[in-house]
Amino acid sequence: MNAATTSTKTAVKCWSCGAATSGAHFCAACGKIQPLAQGMDYFEVFGLPQKLRIDTAELEKRFHQLSWKLHPDNFVRATEKEREISLALSSELNDAYRALREPLSRVEYLLAHSGMRKEGAHKQQAPPELLEEVFELNMALEEMRGGDDSARPQLEQAEKNFTSMLVASDQELAALFAKYDTAHSRDTLSQIRNVLNRRKYVQNLVSEVERTLAPNPQPLIPT
Repeated sequence: MNAATTSTKTAVKCWSCGAATSGAHFCAACGKIQPLAQGMDYFEVFGLPQKLRIDTAELEKRFHQLSWKLHPDNFVRATEKEREISLALSSELNDAYRALREPLSRVEYLLAHSGMRKEGAHKQQAPPELLEEVFELNMALEEMRGGDDSARPQLEQAEKNFTSMLVASDQELAALFAKYDTAHSRDTLSQIRNVLNRRKYVQNLVSEVERTLAPNPQPLIPT
């Protein structure tokens, strides 16, 4: 089995009393709030296994419980260090919840955490199997934007075709998510990344067609 990630956490001790905390949010010995352990991922923040299919109701429940426990209002009379830790933890908790609550943002987080999403934006390339369709679509879009409404049926059909591709991509992702959760294979993550890249490209095509077909199409924002 090829592990997607390896833990970088080291033994953690309480900053106040020196007792081992094992990365818990509060020290079991003295009760002091603790900063996140080095290397802790967003799944561990909530005490959840690193999986792409999670119980979102349980995630939300844990989020609200931790939000209440870690909220800065609970540390108004605490030391400056405790207040600083509370602020940092609350911010990190919100970031973690936003990342994990939706399937696509969850997998994007895992890809980034696993070093499979590089910093910096890269222009998306059309998948080779879609080159002909994209070429024809761009021609129809130009005609429609130039006032030739005869291209509308072609664009409406293209919208249906590409929307069907999105549905197929989501089905493929669901199967790959289940595969990853079973073996945590980096090869499976690579497959997921490829499907996501294709899905993003197709989603952009659908959005562009929708804008063009709208009664009052919005001007394209330069990228």
